[in-house]
Amino acid sequence: MLLAPSVLASDFANLQSEVEMLNKSQADWLHIDIMDGVFVPNISFGIPVFEAISKHAKKHLDVHLMIVNPEKYVDNFARAGANTISVHIEACQHLHRNLQQIRNLGCKAGIAVNPHTSISQLENVIEETDLVCLMSVNPGFGGQKFIEQTYKKVSQLKELILKTGSKALIEIDGGVNAGNAKKLVDAGADVLVAGNFVFSSPNPTETISRIKSLV
Repeated sequence: MLLAPSVLASDFANLQSEVEMLNKSQADWLHIDIMDGVFVPNISFGIPVFEAISKHAKKHLDVHLMIVNPEKYVDNFARAGANTISVHIEACQHLHRNLQQIRNLGCKAGIAVNPHTSISQLENVIEETDLVCLMSVNPGFGGQKFIEQTYKKVSQLKELILKTGSKALIEIDGGVNAGNAKKLVDAGADVLVAGNFVFSSPNPTETISRIKSLV
């Protein structure tokens, strides 16, 4: 299991030190949420802030674009240091083309899926993606309660991946904590995104180690 703390939950006033803390921790990836205030009702980082994060990060940068028209921006994120770029299936009219674009830039291509979206919509693109990010909360804000239906969706997605021979990893984003991490991995998850649970704890480094030890 890979653990990807969400920088969205970090202390923005001390972003460099937060990134350096993650570099030294047992975290595997850094998860970066990009919100535009259109696709989701919030605004987070833009390219300049991501460039600053990338400058100090020493681990895999997992960029989650919660934006409309992602094809206009993926080139900038790739050049700024993104390793994986995920776009929302709900925001892409030409998803297959979007995935090809990301891969052509030298990045891993991911598909993010909102809680209401059926796994069946991935059938025609699952073999073209490297990662499926299942939203286990409604996207746009941190600190939301985990949606229990996610376990069923993980199992459905795992079945589809095995049936098609896809190499896609399953990522869970939203409400991940020490209470559900093992159950998610047992259901088939490969990557866990943890935000508030890590950064609101008294010792984020120890919390990261604790989640890793559970699975």
